[in-house]
Amino acid sequence: QVQLVESGGGLVQPGGSLRLSCAASGSIFRIYDMGWYRQAPGNQRELVASITNGGSTNYADSEKGRFTISRDNAKNTVYLQMNSLKPEDTAVYYCNARIWSWGKGTYDYWGQGTQVTVSS
Repeated sequence: QVQLVESGGGLVQPGGSLRLSCAASGSIFRIYDMGWYRQAPGNQRELVASITNGGSTNYADSEKGRFTISRDNAKNTVYLQMNSLKPEDTAVYYCNARIWSWGKGTYDYWGQGTQVTVSS
């Protein structure tokens, strides 16, 4: 069974920084794309950033220059460094990964979500 476990959320003042982490564990053969999504109350879940297993990145326009996604393939972990945070960044952030696991094939997995609140 594959699990994604997120950490690093919390309360931060506007202009501050947070670093989210998401570690995948279980019967993993290969991890393909990994990414971060967020969902604010009343809104749909939206892509924040994604990264391929080769390190190519993609960002939503509103996050370019402020957020940085990275991954450590040896640790099956993806990170999201968030700088210059704004109140509109407040949301639950979810980790996503496309994983080829033993016995199940390729499947998109989601973490449980971590709350990020930007407020003074």
